[in-house]
Formats: sequence, structure tokens, C-alpha cells
Amino acid sequence: MNRLPSEWRRLYAPTAPGPGPGPGPDAATQADPIDGTNLVDAQGRVRALVLQLGRPADWSALSRVWQGVQLDLAWPAPAIAVSGKDGYQLWFSLAQAVPVAQARTVLTAVQARYLGDVAPARVDLWPVTDANVPQGGRHAPVIPAEPDRPEHWSAFVAPDLAPIFNDTPWLDLPPNLEGQAELLSRLVSISFTEWEMAQAQLGVTMVAQPTTPTAASPQRSAPATPATTERAPAVSQSDPRRFLLDVMNNEAIEMPLRIEAAKALLPFVPPN
Repeated sequence: MNRLPSEWRRLYAPTAPGPGPGPGPDAATQADPIDGTNLVDAQGRVRALVLQLGRPADWSALSRVWQGVQLDLAWPAPAIAVSGKDGYQLWFSLAQAVPVAQARTVLTAVQARYLGDVAPARVDLWPVTDANVPQGGRHAPVIPAEPDRPEHWSAFVAPDLAPIFNDTPWLDLPPNLEGQAELLSRLVSISFTEWEMAQAQLGVTMVAQPTTPTAASPQRSAPATPATTERAPAVSQSDPRRFLLDVMNNEAIEMPLRIEAAKALLPFVPPN
């Protein structure tokens, strides 16, 4: 039996599987979740966050992110992947789905913290806000996937093997699916508490709250005015445009995040 679909769903599907018994092994294999359209749900929420560094690939730089989020933010290790083209990727898994705009804001803060000396054109972040699709966002191509070029397979790789792909960030042969599943089986998702505490460290707590009934817990409220604290969860859950406007106009938020919010608003601007 191929375990990869179930491991993929456990980590990255917008709705995390519950603790009870599932539909059975056959259903897990037949209802193959390894499809990029499944990474953003109908409400525009995600559990997968992807940061790619390429053009060229540079593990020495990306390893700062991989190590830093574990040491500084107390996040579990993200999956490491080679893109099959020209870069490395880190795949983060959230225990609870969050809106696309919120996910991107936090991921942008991670980029600013650990890759501030890297040219922005070399970094790609997913999900991407897109008002032209029903769910309001697009996600990264799945890993592993059929290559665009022969002998250029994308794949998840073990941390100790990541450096050897620096010059050739791909596999020459199709990755072993059981091996891919085994790599994912060792990973765990970022918990709600870890996600919320990291937002405070990254300076985005006031406007970025996960979509959960406990998100407005008073003991974790940011040092903001009552109006800001009360409005933020509703904006992030139901109105991506309003959420982005609040980020862009909030002077308490770091400038790189406000600039990113302004860029993300472009698809919402009607053509002349």
C-alpha cells in the first residue's frame, strides 16, 4: 500500500484528519489528495506554507530558515524538498487551517527575519493571493510530481542529504514513494499555540489569528487598542481584502509586511 497520500493529507490537506478511524486504507489510496488544488479549501484556508529559495539553489542560506524556525520560534522541523528545477523548498504544516492572507503575512515575516540579505526575486512564497480563483488563493506545485524536463524530479529529501543537491536540485529518477512517505511520517504540524506565539515574535500578532473559536483568547491578545483587537479575527476569517488593508495601514507592523500586503491587494483592484 502506498502511504504517501495519507501522510500528505495528514500534514497538508486544509482539513486535518480527526483522531478517529478513517474510511479505510483503500479509500486513502483511491481518494488521492496529492493535488495542488486540494491545498486551498473552499473558504480560502490552508495548512501548508511553502518557502522556496532558488535561482540558484542555496542550501547554506535556506538552512538558516530551517534551523531558525526550530530554535527561535520553537516550530517543528519543516519538510525539505528539491523543486526539480532551480531551488530548495521548505514545507511547513499547520495543525489548524488559516486564511491565505494570514499565512502569507507570517511567511513573509519569516523571510524577512532569516533571508533579509537575499534578493527578494530569488524567494517564492505560497500560498499566493489570487482573486481570480474561487477560493481566493493558489498554492505551490505538489511534491513529488511528474517533471517538466526528463530526469528532473521534485522530491522531499532528508536533512542530512539536502546539501548534496545544491548544484542539481532534482532527482534523476522517480523518487521511491515509500521513502517519501517515511520522510513525511517523521514530521509533525505546528500547533495553534506554537503558531500564535511565533506571530508575537514576528510582530504580526495583532492582525493574524488562526481560524479557530479559541483564537480570540484574551491571555494572548496583542498590545493593541480594543478596536483593533476585536476586529482582527473577523477580518482575517471572512474578508481577505479588509485584512490586507488593515495590515497595510497599521503603522505598528514592520514595513516589509505592509509592503507585502500592498502587493497582495493588487488582484483585488478593479481594472480601469
